[in-house]
Amino acid sequence: MNRGSRRRIRWRASSASKENHPMKAAHPITVTANAGVLDELDFGDRRDFDDARRGFIDTVPDAHIEADTGGTSWSMKPYGFLAGTSPDTVNPSLWRMAQLNAIHGLFRVSDRVYQVRGFSLANVTFVEGETGVIVVDPLQFTEHARAALALYRKHRGDRPVVAVIYTHSHRDHYGGVRGVIGPEDVKNGVEVIAPFGFTEESFSESILAGVPMRRRALFQFGWSLEPGAMAHVDSGLGKAVGRGGDGFIAPTTLITQPVERRTVDGVEIVFHLTPGTEAPADMNMLYPGLRVLNLAENACHTMHNLCPLRGAKTRDALAWAHYLNQALDRFVPQVDALIVQHHWPVWGQDRIHEYVAGQRDMYRYLHDQTLRLMSHGRTPKEIAAELMMPSKLSRQWFARGYYGAVAHNVNAVYAHYLGPYDGNPAHLNPLPPVQAGTKYVEYMGGPDAVVQRALADYEAGNFRWVVEALNHVVFAAPGHRAARELAADAMEQLGYQAESATWRNAYLLAARELRSTSQASVPRGVGISPDVVSILPFGSFLEYLGIRVNGPKAQEIEARFDWRLSDAKGSDCHRLVISNGALNHLPGTHGERADAVIDMERSALSTLSAGRSALLAGLDAGDLRITGDAALFRQFLEALDEFDPMFNVVEP
Repeated sequence: MNRGSRRRIRWRASSASKENHPMKAAHPITVTANAGVLDELDFGDRRDFDDARRGFIDTVPDAHIEADTGGTSWSMKPYGFLAGTSPDTVNPSLWRMAQLNAIHGLFRVSDRVYQVRGFSLANVTFVEGETGVIVVDPLQFTEHARAALALYRKHRGDRPVVAVIYTHSHRDHYGGVRGVIGPEDVKNGVEVIAPFGFTEESFSESILAGVPMRRRALFQFGWSLEPGAMAHVDSGLGKAVGRGGDGFIAPTTLITQPVERRTVDGVEIVFHLTPGTEAPADMNMLYPGLRVLNLAENACHTMHNLCPLRGAKTRDALAWAHYLNQALDRFVPQVDALIVQHHWPVWGQDRIHEYVAGQRDMYRYLHDQTLRLMSHGRTPKEIAAELMMPSKLSRQWFARGYYGAVAHNVNAVYAHYLGPYDGNPAHLNPLPPVQAGTKYVEYMGGPDAVVQRALADYEAGNFRWVVEALNHVVFAAPGHRAARELAADAMEQLGYQAESATWRNAYLLAARELRSTSQASVPRGVGISPDVVSILPFGSFLEYLGIRVNGPKAQEIEARFDWRLSDAKGSDCHRLVISNGALNHLPGTHGERADAVIDMERSALSTLSAGRSALLAGLDAGDLRITGDAALFRQFLEALDEFDPMFNVVEP
């Protein structure tokens, strides 16, 4: 049976599914492992808690924010359980971070620099200028940014927003921009500043790789998990993602030089481009007159991901360390406070130097030691098992793996240089999961025999092996309930032990999906923003269309189309060639050689970008106006794929 013909088994967050498939208590091995963490790290060091509360001014009760469409957009109330001591079902180190990330409100960093933290996954920073306020990273959702700005203005006056700065090309740092400004503000002179390549990289992540990335992000952030000591406690960089309306306002000013000095509303800002670090388009900022350094997301209070579980272009650990070294040498001596766009600030020259130097050394060590062991012929799995961070560094709270993890980062460094193949020809062309699982299970004596052996390993605490072995059973016989349940139990224990919030979330959501047989709906707030699509360069829209072309269906189509997109500013025409199942395009027109000419309004782009059905409906409704061979164009549209945003991950 092929993958597509198997039944879809997915989980929907509901009280019924929770009652039917109760989570298990911590296994004695998990209890022992988590207790050991308390002896390994200095939990008596409370400086981070002091820093996270320093400068507190006010907050919204429970940081509760209503969604514009009804219901809750964001709330810390469900995380009230974090006030207690660490339970057996949570790694104590992660519990500590979860408590820190639950601190929320408006905070004064220094003269004219304020932050709202805990209203979204990221922070928003307010820098006061001569006539108004500069907003740095307006969070992920409109409601979050609006509430943060309202809280700031409640205490600092109704200052107009004179500029918005995006530090990098991830949606949790720009999606809420319409909560602080609108297009009319830009027309009236509000500047929107971003690093070079920002728009292109934002589109690349949110649109080209958007469908699989959003599905995998469910595992990374645990959006479907209920808050609780046996489920969601944190996301590593912040508490959670939330939901709401999001948008996109394109930059009006791009920072293009490696180090660029500008004055924005009387505030001198030194921009420091850091491409290839936490995001492909990224930058730090020094506010020299205010003696504050903003390292964006390049130096948060955690070991970051060199490739997140949701997937992304691998990050360059060597470049990351290099840019932090530049900041340490050039900028740190000029400041009294360091801020980042997640977590809390650091104050004082000595602590800032120690912090930035430690972050620099962490990424450099990961890079160099992975390359060293690669040069000894080690594979990613072997390196991950062998590589240990220096003891002095690993005991620093800011170097713990709440969001990233050594093992996962080793894989990212390896892939960055050599790709995913480990060099062993046995791994050149392995069988796909269903076929491999079937043969593994056959060799091991059948599903029941594997489950019996796995039960013994589960009791012994060999959870990683139980998951690996039973994964073959699930892919060979997805309806085998005993295998699914035991695999879920083992996943759960790995989640309870994980220091990384993203690993915990992934394990626990996998356990939910293995235990359940109900269908899941797409979580709200994880789709492509119509605001982004509405300003999408037409060429980018056609790139997105290209990944929907079903090659086998389209391989016999030979066509030349001119496609014109019109708006108040005029029209933008691209000439398309469909051949050998591939769509290629360039600006311009085929002229008389075009098989058909397609005209449409830009205003329809966000609707028609939904996929084949939307395009065909638009064709029938006249939103797509065809001159020439309309039947050939329809044949092309019918060869486009529809994507299931909730495709299976832990089963076939």
